[in-house]
Parts: sequence; C-alpha cells; structure tokens
Amino acid sequence: MDSQQSRVLVQLRDMILKGEFVPGERLAEIPIAEKLGASRTPVRLALASLEHEGLIEQSPGGGYQMRRFTSQEVADAIRVRGVIEGFAARLLAEDGAPRQLLRDLKECLEAGDRVVNKPSMELDDYAAYVEMNDRFHKLIVEGCGNLALKRVMDMLGGQPFAAPSAMLPMQSSMEEGQQWMRQAHRTHHAMVQAIERGQGSRAQALGEEHVEIARMNLDYALERPELAAELMPGIRLVAKGRGG
Repeated sequence: MDSQQSRVLVQLRDMILKGEFVPGERLAEIPIAEKLGASRTPVRLALASLEHEGLIEQSPGGGYQMRRFTSQEVADAIRVRGVIEGFAARLLAEDGAPRQLLRDLKECLEAGDRVVNKPSMELDDYAAYVEMNDRFHKLIVEGCGNLALKRVMDMLGGQPFAAPSAMLPMQSSMEEGQQWMRQAHRTHHAMVQAIERGQGSRAQALGEEHVEIARMNLDYALERPELAAELMPGIRLVAKGRGG
C-alpha cells in the first residue's frame, strides 16, 4: 500500500471512529478527497478496505454509506479481543518472555501505579493511564511474536470501541471510574506475574477477564447517551440490541 493510500485509510478510519459520519450517511468520494487533500483513487481504495473491515457498507444507490453497529457487535468484538490478548499472554508465558519485554511491561505497571493510587485522579492522570494502557497491550501483542495474532488485533482495533483504551473516557465521568481503573491495573500486574512464572493458562484467563471492564463501560455509556456522545462522539454509531 503506497503512503498516500495508507494515510487516507488511517485518516478516514479515524474520522469514522470519532463519529464524524452518522449512520446512513453517504460517503461520497469527491468531498472526502477534498477534505483530506487527496485524489479520488486512494479514497476509493480506502473505502473498499473499510467495507472489507466491516466499518461501512454499500449504499443502495451505489457507493458506500456509514453503517450502524449494535451494542452486541461491539461487546462481541471486545470479548474476542480478550481471547486474542489472553492467547498472546499465554504464548509469552509458555515460550518465555524476553527480559527487555518484562522490563518494559514493569515500566508500564509503575506508570499505572503512579496515577491510579492517587487519592483522586485528574484529567491528566486519566490521559497518562490511557497512554500506559495502550503501550501495555501493544507490548503483549507484539511481544508474543505471532504475526497472525497481530493482524487479527489490528483488525479488531479498527472496530468501534474494541481497541484497549476506547472505552476509558467514560471512566473519567463516573464515581467508580478510579476504582475500576485500579481493578483493571491489578489485572495488569497479575498478567505480568503469570507471564514471568510461565503460567500460560492463568495468563490467558486473566486476559479474557480483563476486558469485562470495557464491556461494563459500554453498558454505562449506552445508559447515558448524552454524556457518552460528549466524551466519545463515535458512540452515535452504536445502537442498543442485536439487530443490524
């Protein structure tokens, strides 16, 4: 994929996940190309890629339109991410994690400890936690050395609210937010411990359990649509229930 097509794909995916298009809105090549300062060909190819990823759908009148996601679809994607990350942690535990990777993971643990163990967290602390959380999950997925697993994670990361930190903005708005973060970070500690001790089954189970907080955040967001739309505009793409 050439650099312009790659850039357009990343930009367009980001616009979608930030809620810049509403469900049913037609995604016309020319306006998008003008907005992104690109030619029509990379936009056309990016739209085809995004349809393949399941982010958009074909429009009855031709071309593409923004699709709506159900809360069940998002919850399913989060759950699958837990299975994949748990398997990555299992591979690290069973194959033996490199020392540098363990050092990097422990740096993440220390960075997380500094913010979640404060008497109360400010917005900057939440931002620091998100940065740490993204790095922690990336280290585990990339560190396990399984390229097929990494490709699946890249695909999941492109789905609405399936990425590791996608649901975290909700926690800055709730009384229990810091408590939930502490709970999630305790799981980070336990995962690293299991990896160090070679406990593959435990590492996998912890990875799968870890995403339950993200699913709780999703439920919380759907119960408070106005607040959720303020913090995460892309939530407008998600409707309650199973139907498509």
